[in-house]
Amino acid sequence: MTSGREGAPFLRRIKITSFGAFSNKVVGPFSPHLNVVYGQNEAGKTTLSSFVGGLLFGWEEARGVRNTYKPKNAERAGALFFAPRADDDASDELVLSRVKNIDGLQGAAELVDDVDKETFQTMFALTSDELRSLRNTTDVTAKLLTAGSGTGASPAHALAEVQARLAEYTSKAAGIEHSIARLTAEQDELRVNMAAAADEAERNKVQDKEFHELAPQRAQLLSRLDTLNTAIESLSAQRATLEKLDAQSSDLRRQRDGLREDEAAFAAEHLLRQQGVDPSLATLSSADERALRDRLDSLAEDQAKQAHSVDLAQENYAASLAAYEALLEVDDREAAREKQRRQRGVQVVLSIALPLVFMVAGVPLFIHGREITSLSLTALGIGLVVFALILAAASLVMLFRPDKAAEALEARQQDARWVMLQDKKKLEACLSSQQQLVARVCARLDKAGLEAARGSIRSARSLLDEAKDQRAEASLLQQRQQALISRQSSVQDNLADVERQRDQLLERAGLPADTTPATIDAAIDQKVRQRAGLLETSESLNRRYGELKQELSQAKRAKSFDELKLRYQQVRTRQDESSQDYARLLLAKRMLEAAIAAWESKSQPEVYRQASRLIALMTDGHWVKVGMTSEGKLQVTDAVKTVRDPVHLSLGTCQQLYLALRIALLMTADNVGRAIPILADDILVNFDARRRAGAARALAELAGTRQVILFTCHEEIVESMRSADPALNVVEL
Repeated sequence: MTSGREGAPFLRRIKITSFGAFSNKVVGPFSPHLNVVYGQNEAGKTTLSSFVGGLLFGWEEARGVRNTYKPKNAERAGALFFAPRADDDASDELVLSRVKNIDGLQGAAELVDDVDKETFQTMFALTSDELRSLRNTTDVTAKLLTAGSGTGASPAHALAEVQARLAEYTSKAAGIEHSIARLTAEQDELRVNMAAAADEAERNKVQDKEFHELAPQRAQLLSRLDTLNTAIESLSAQRATLEKLDAQSSDLRRQRDGLREDEAAFAAEHLLRQQGVDPSLATLSSADERALRDRLDSLAEDQAKQAHSVDLAQENYAASLAAYEALLEVDDREAAREKQRRQRGVQVVLSIALPLVFMVAGVPLFIHGREITSLSLTALGIGLVVFALILAAASLVMLFRPDKAAEALEARQQDARWVMLQDKKKLEACLSSQQQLVARVCARLDKAGLEAARGSIRSARSLLDEAKDQRAEASLLQQRQQALISRQSSVQDNLADVERQRDQLLERAGLPADTTPATIDAAIDQKVRQRAGLLETSESLNRRYGELKQELSQAKRAKSFDELKLRYQQVRTRQDESSQDYARLLLAKRMLEAAIAAWESKSQPEVYRQASRLIALMTDGHWVKVGMTSEGKLQVTDAVKTVRDPVHLSLGTCQQLYLALRIALLMTADNVGRAIPILADDILVNFDARRRAGAARALAELAGTRQVILFTCHEEIVESMRSADPALNVVEL
C-alpha cells in the first residue's frame, strides 16, 4: 500500500453528544487508511454516517416524514477529532463541532474549505443507492479536477461565480442595483416622470389662480352658516323649554285633578266609617276608654270566679249524686244479701260439723285411754271433747250476733243522700248568683253604650277595639285630607308659575301666546333645509379649497423635476459602469471556460483510464473500458468490445461502474478534500464474492491516498476487506 496520506490530517474519533438514538457516544479510533465499522442491523451505522455529513455541512431541516435524527428533547450536537498528520498520532488534535446550523461549523473549518455539500454527498458519502448514478457528472468532475489547479480558488468555482454575476446583470429582479435590464427600465421610467413633472408645474399655475378666487366665497358662506346655526340653536332651545313647560303644566293639572278626586274619596270613606260606629264610642276619650276597659276587666274577673264556683258546685253535685245512686243500685244490694246468706250458711255448717268431728274423735279416745289406763290418751280425749264444746258455744254466739255490714250499708246510704242534697242546694245558689251577675253585666254594658255586645264582655272588648280603630282611621283620614288640601294648594301655585314662565318665554322669543312645539318644529325644519343647502355648497367649496391648498403646498415643496433630472444622470452613469463590468465578466467567462476545457483535456483522460482499470479489477476483466461520448454520455465497454449505456447494466455492474468512476476521480484529484474521509455505507452488498474482492482491492488502493471508512453488518465483507488490506482497522459498534 502506498503512503500518499503521510502528512495529511485524518479523522481520529467521532463524538456524538446527541444525534438520533445516540447520546454521549464516542466511536474510534480510526486509522488514516482503510477502516471498517462493523455492527449488527440497527446498531447505528447509517446514523453515524449521517452524523458526519450533518456536522460538516449542516443538519437537515426537520420537515416532512424524512428521518433527520433530531432527538425529542435535545439539539443535535457533536464533534469530529482530526489527527494533524498520519505519521504523528500524539500531536494536538484538530476539532470540528456543530450545535445549531445558525451558529455554523466551529473549530478548524479550513479542513473542508475546498469541498462543498453537493460534492461531499456525491463523492465522499457513498451508499448503495448513491452508486446507481452520478448526478451532475460534468459539474462534479470540473469541481474536483480544477480544485487542485494551484490557483487561489477552483476555476470551476470561479466560473460558477462569474456566471452568477452575469445572470445578475441581465436579471430583472428587484434588489439588484447593477442589473442592466433594471437600470434601463428605471431610465425609461425617469423620462416618463420628467415629462409628467413638467405637465404638473403648468397645472399648478392654473390651480393657484382658482385657489385665490375661492377664499371670499368661503368666508361669505361661513358667515351665513353661522347665522343659521345660531337661529336653529335658539329655536331648538326655545322648543325644548316650551315642551318642558307644557309637560310640567299637563302633569300639574293631572296632579291637581287627582288630588281633588282623592279628597272626595277620603270624605266619603270618612262618612261611611262614622256611620258604622256608636256615636258615644266614636267620641270616647283615651281616659274614658281605659276606665271602661278596667271595669270590663273587673266584670270579667267576677264572671270567671262565678263560673268557677258553678263548675265546682256542678262537679260536687254530680259526684255526690253518682255515689248515692250507686248505693241504691238493685244489683249491688242483691249481691250483698246473697253473699250474706252464703256466709251465714257456711257458718252454720262449720258450727255443727267441726264440734261433731272433735266430739267423735275425743270420746272414743277418752274411752280407749280409760280402758288401757293411758293417761295421755285419756287427757287427749278430754281435751278434744272440751274443744268441741267451746267451738259449739262460739258458733251459737256468732249465729245470734247482729249483721254489722247491713247496718253499715244503711248508714252509708243515709250519709250519701245527705251529701247529695247539700251539694244540690249549693249548685242552685251558685246558679242564682251567676244569673244575677249576668244581669248586672248587661246593665253596666248597656249603660256604657255597649248594647251591641248583648252582655258579652269579649264582644264589648271587640267593640272597643273597633271603635278605637275607627277613631285612629278617622284621625288618619283627617290628616290625609289636610295634606291633600296642602298639596292642592302647592300644585295650583306651581301651575300658575309654569304658565307665567311660558308666557314670558314666548314674549321674549317674539312668538304669539298660542305657539306650540309643532309651530317651532316647522320653523326649525325650514332653517335646517336652508343650512343643508349651504353646507353642501360649503363642503364642495371646502373640499376643492383643501385639495388646491394641499396640492399647492406640495408643489411649493416639490423639487421632483430637479431630482428626476439628477437621478436620470446617475442612472445613465450606473448603466455605463454596469455595461463595462458586464463586458469584463463576459471576457472572464470565456477565459475560464477555455482554461477549464484545457485542464479537463489533460485530466479527464487520466480519470477514465483509472476508471477503466478499476472496473476491470472489480469485474475480473469482464468490463474493460469507461468513456464519454461527444454528447457527454457515459458508456462502458466489455472484453468483446460491446458498448453499453449504464441504464442497460445490471444493478451490481452499474454500482461497480459508478464506484470505479468515483474512485478514479478521487485518486486523480488527490489534493482536494484530503482531510475528509470517504464514508461508504454497505456499498458491496449487491456484489458477488469475486467482484466484492475486486471492489475491496480498489477501495484499499484508494485508502493509500485517502482515509476510507466502510460501514457494514456482514462478516464476509469484513473478511474481504481484511484480505485486500491486512492492516485493516476494524471498529465495532
